[in-house]
Amino acid sequence: MAKHGKRTTAAREAFAGKENLSVEEAVSLIKTNASAKFDETVEIAMNLGIDPRHADQMVRGVVGLPNGTGKDVRVAVFARGAKADEATAAGADIVGAEDLMETVQSGKIDFDRCIATPDMMPIVGRLGKVLGPRNLMPNPKVGTVTMDIEAAVKAAKGGEVQFRAEKGGVVHAGVGKASFDEAKLVENIRAFVGAVAKAKPAGAKGSYMNKIALSSTMGPGLTVSIDNANAE
Repeated sequence: MAKHGKRTTAAREAFAGKENLSVEEAVSLIKTNASAKFDETVEIAMNLGIDPRHADQMVRGVVGLPNGTGKDVRVAVFARGAKADEATAAGADIVGAEDLMETVQSGKIDFDRCIATPDMMPIVGRLGKVLGPRNLMPNPKVGTVTMDIEAAVKAAKGGEVQFRAEKGGVVHAGVGKASFDEAKLVENIRAFVGAVAKAKPAGAKGSYMNKIALSSTMGPGLTVSIDNANAE
């Protein structure tokens, strides 16, 4: 077995035997034990009772975290003319059309969110095999294929988080930084859980939320009460 560092071992000992906690209890423990030399991200993982291979059981959506993510999100926009100017003015980091497509095709993906105007989708569509696996493909369902480029860029920069169920029905995301106030982290976590709850697909049968775990980037996970996490 791999040896764990002193910090990880201490965190595991602090977390031992603690399960099904309230969000407040879990956040307090995570903040206390997030002792890496950088500001760790607080991450959530939700195990859902779905099979995302079936279209009617796919879970995806977007949520604006009330206190942001604490992350500097780099945004790329596929647009031309006035819409390209609008993207730049709104704070987009990379703006282009065919030139941006060629950059992405070359393997250089220096962005965290990709937005496109509808007329650019024939170009963006060629990048499906590159952007799709990275969950970067623009999609009208989550507001990243739009004519309102300014709003989309500002939302992405301001703490909007996209989520999508992966194989095994797991949804995960960063919901803030360990340096955030506890109350702000709790608010972000409940907002995220609420958004996933509202995204329950028509084909989901039986139990929808099976497990919710919270952790910091370098720390072990803590399970939290589903009812507590999904409290309005």
